[in-house]
Amino acid sequence: MVLNYIWIAFFLIAFVVALGKLLIGGDTTIFTEIINASFDSAKTGFEISLGLTGILSLWLGIMKIGEKGGLIQSFARMASPVFSKLFPDIPKDHPATGSIFMNLSANLLGLDNASTPMGLKAMQQLQELNKDKDSASNSMIMFLCVNASGLTLIPITIMMYRAQLGAANPSDVFLPIMLATFTSTLVAILAVCLKQRINILQKNLILFFGGMGLFIGGLVWLFKSLNQEQVSLYSTLFANTLLFTIICGFIISGIRKKINVYDTFIEGAKEGFHTAVTIIPYLVAILVGIGVFRASGAMDFIIEGIRIGINSLGINTEFVGALPTMLMKPLSGSGARGMMLDAMNTYGADSFVGRLSSIVQGSCDTTFYVVALYYGSVGIRNTRYTVQCALLADLAGAIAAIAMAYLFFG
Repeated sequence: MVLNYIWIAFFLIAFVVALGKLLIGGDTTIFTEIINASFDSAKTGFEISLGLTGILSLWLGIMKIGEKGGLIQSFARMASPVFSKLFPDIPKDHPATGSIFMNLSANLLGLDNASTPMGLKAMQQLQELNKDKDSASNSMIMFLCVNASGLTLIPITIMMYRAQLGAANPSDVFLPIMLATFTSTLVAILAVCLKQRINILQKNLILFFGGMGLFIGGLVWLFKSLNQEQVSLYSTLFANTLLFTIICGFIISGIRKKINVYDTFIEGAKEGFHTAVTIIPYLVAILVGIGVFRASGAMDFIIEGIRIGINSLGINTEFVGALPTMLMKPLSGSGARGMMLDAMNTYGADSFVGRLSSIVQGSCDTTFYVVALYYGSVGIRNTRYTVQCALLADLAGAIAAIAMAYLFFG
């Protein structure tokens, strides 16, 4: 229901802004630009789904081997002490717990190509447990909000872009990003826990978050002692080695269980192809709405209004240059990346705005894309309070990003 209202708002606001530009500003090309943007966005949505087909087929094939080989169940048992508290509706040792564990682990390592298929697999398993097939279950909402918060330990892509644009020390945003994204994820979990009345003071949860804090602190200390080349080398080597080890481990588990590994892979790959086709209309719908909103210039009006409001209060407006990235991040990953690159090109990679845009880019994920992709894959229409909690996490991430930027570079 919330997505319905937001989608309608994209079009209505775009129409009002475009009409104003035509009647007041005399911009005779604005509606042409909007129509072109809608066509381009629809094409992009299809291309994303098409691009996901091969990746989904690969990883859901591998996941099917792991499921029949017993490794997914092993991951479920490993994650059970924490996940049983955050996902109380999932039965003990259910394969969905293992899939969620695999998805979140891949997200932590920045392995987008692996995390998405694992996440879609988790959604399919959660849908099997869901009593109301049209509405998101509590477990789905928790899973989606944690995903949308975008917790990533190694933001290698952002550091790579900064290096390409001439930053003196591309990894200087590593610590601020980690603190901002940790804040975003923590707020997402707390918001959903409060909504679902999950006791956040349980021993296992306190130990988990405390352990996460210590682990992040240790990782920060390690990376602070390395130069940019070493950070890129070791993080990429570790992530890819772990990924290939997982693939080989799944295949070995299948051999040990004496299953036909090849046929099992084909069975899972067919599921991946079907899932890729299923999500096409959902992605096209949300990307067209966002594309129309952007092309109308509504985003520019919002940013300028915020700038004027902040100026009138006498508050430092240095961070306003990064607002396009902040506002675009929940809507479009590629759009936010473009805004980040534009900010670094305009103000400089080592400028306050350039660094803040980089921190914002790494502080959370694209909420509307994640919701459309994951819920669309299982036909969920009523997202309940997913979007509200995810956007609250995005807001927390943005505020934390601003605070970190002023703390480290202000």
